[in-house]
Amino acid sequence: MSRASVPHVIISAPIMRLLSLLSLFIGVVLAAPRLPPFSTFSNITIFTPPSNYSDPRVLYARTVELEGGVLLATWENYSPEPPLVYFPIFKSVDGGETWKEISRVTDQVNNWGLRYQPFLYELPIPIGKFKAGTVLLAGNSIPTDLNYTRIDVYASEDKGCTWEFVSHVASGGAAVPDNGIPAIWEPFLMVYDGKIVIYYSDQRDAKYGQKLVHQASGDLLTWNSLVDDVKYPVYTARPGMTTITQLPNKKYMMTYEYGGGPLASGSTTYSFPVYYRISTSPLTFNDSPGLPLISNDGTQPTSSPYITWSPVGGINGTIIVSSGSLSQVFVNQALGDAGAWKTVGTPEGVSYSRHLRVFRWNPNHLLVMGGGILPPSTTNKISASVIDLQKGLLSAS
Repeated sequence: MSRASVPHVIISAPIMRLLSLLSLFIGVVLAAPRLPPFSTFSNITIFTPPSNYSDPRVLYARTVELEGGVLLATWENYSPEPPLVYFPIFKSVDGGETWKEISRVTDQVNNWGLRYQPFLYELPIPIGKFKAGTVLLAGNSIPTDLNYTRIDVYASEDKGCTWEFVSHVASGGAAVPDNGIPAIWEPFLMVYDGKIVIYYSDQRDAKYGQKLVHQASGDLLTWNSLVDDVKYPVYTARPGMTTITQLPNKKYMMTYEYGGGPLASGSTTYSFPVYYRISTSPLTFNDSPGLPLISNDGTQPTSSPYITWSPVGGINGTIIVSSGSLSQVFVNQALGDAGAWKTVGTPEGVSYSRHLRVFRWNPNHLLVMGGGILPPSTTNKISASVIDLQKGLLSAS
């Protein structure tokens, strides 16, 4: 049939309006459901790296929560060089369901790039010239050939939109996690007693394969002498990856991986069991004993732990620990008592140094964010889940 022979059909205005409404209705039904802001959700993808990114493409995600529940996130970003690698800053205003890139933190001083282990922190009090509410980023500046490590601090006074270099904290040798190579790793920031404290892993002391240390500053510009936090007499021991939370009894708990530490199974395979220490001060962990985290169901998590605390869950609240070996988290409602750990499932997959955040605006919501596994991996992406903590505790084992 030719176009000329097709009958001309006249459609009335009311029918046209009906068809328009029907089309709109079908579009709404077929569209992916959108959760209300600040909901719980499972495994949303924040960023999928392009195929030209280097292995492992992305890794080691971190967040900070600002006023009004605004979230900023960053991670290790293995983009093609040149230009030098950087830490991307993504923002969410709906509790982590949707994200948008707002800035990039680039190396402003070393001409090396910002390569490994970023950490975000918002100042709760003024430190030196930096006002409360200033967002800090500490990270490892490392050249493309990986010959040096340097922990630097950057600051944003406009909620993550622009960034300025603040100070060098410490410098080390090649970015190789082998005993005898004087590298430094994995900064973690917190404020204590009117100062900013930065914790990190240190391979520079010839007596130890690796130990955990901290330095403090009253102005973010100059840093006090090194203080040991965790060290073991056996040279091959490698405690690493400090994270800390404050408990409601005013004590502090540190988690770390204990490279070479004993396993509950009795296996002699070199592993990285999750350990923790409790202290009245976050500056004196070296005086406290290290305890293995072993759940009541017999599970012993290993590798790259992260700790946080929520007031939800009873008079003591709930300590929550993630590890790099399991999708579950481990909870303790007895202020860290060694016999009170339980296992709680999460929808978020296994990631190296998986990140946790309890929201200030709703401490029953736990953000779990990951950047994938250590190389080799060509499928890493940045993903997140938000779980209802009370519901999770009901299923704890």
